Amino acid sequence: MSRPRPATIRDVAALAGVSVGTVSKALNGRGSLRAETVERVRQAAGQLDFRPNEAARSLHADRTYTVGMITTDTIGRFSIPLLIGAEDILGAGQVSVLLCDARDDPIRERHHLQVLLSRRVDGIIVTGRRAGTRAPIGAGLPVPVVYAFLASADPADCSIVPDEAAGIQLAAEHLRSTGRSRLVHVTGPERHHSARVRAEALAGLVAAPLFGEWSEAWGRRAAGLLLARGGDFDGVICGNDQIARGVAEMLREAGRDVPRDVAVTGFDNWDVIAEASRPPLTSVDMDLEGLGRSAAGLLLDAIAGNPAPGPHRHPTRLIIRDSSVL
Repeated sequence: MSRPRPATIRDVAALAGVSVGTVSKALNGRGSLRAETVERVRQAAGQLDFRPNEAARSLHADRTYTVGMITTDTIGRFSIPLLIGAEDILGAGQVSVLLCDARDDPIRERHHLQVLLSRRVDGIIVTGRRAGTRAPIGAGLPVPVVYAFLASADPADCSIVPDEAAGIQLAAEHLRSTGRSRLVHVTGPERHHSARVRAEALAGLVAAPLFGEWSEAWGRRAAGLLLARGGDFDGVICGNDQIARGVAEMLREAGRDVPRDVAVTGFDNWDVIAEASRPPLTSVDMDLEGLGRSAAGLLLDAIAGNPAPGPHRHPTRLIIRDSSVL
């Protein structure tokens, strides 16, 4: 007769009706949570007989309670939010994360991998500065690996990525719901995975995309091109927030009011851009912290002997601000 499966942090979150990050904060005394939320989480944990530290440590007696994260995102634009989310989950079991910056250098990456394995980490999360696919970090590794934000080219590997196609469609649906019918798409280089995926998701919904660069300067040039063609558009779906700010700035200089004459949306919900734009940008948020929490959960499951191979998609959400609504 098999023993019942011990409760996990996800079980506690489901019973308490909160996120796994909230469970972690409540049980570890971190963050600013309402007293009733903390009590609800603790009651759920008690009802399920969930003890985070003991549950984590019971998985394997020889664990080191360390996880490696290898990234190519030098500035941390994407990897730091992902790391914060991963630590929400890993911290509940007192698991530490060792962050390694590979800087797009295969030699440096191999070195980091060897160091992590020599330190007997329990598992590895691999991430980067842009979505897409990459070659597996290694074959026959002695620990589980989860690819987050970018996917492994091996479909058997566990990868979790943002659902970019659904995200850009959220932007289009939002603009149509506000009465916009003549939509255009301004995005980054066609060679980039994200630009292609988002453009394909909008096929049949908007005019042919304008491919360019991931920059505010390109947004300004693209808006100038659209205006020179006659300016018969009332909504611009942009590939990132920098492009969107450039588009909005150029439209305003040309006498087009945003959003009365033209609504504009961005992608990434990078607060330093989206909130500082004039007007603040409606933007697709990839929920990188949530993606990090999901990646950590998948890794812990694999460490516990319950891997979930193959691709997984993490939902995006649309943050609505003044650039798209009157």
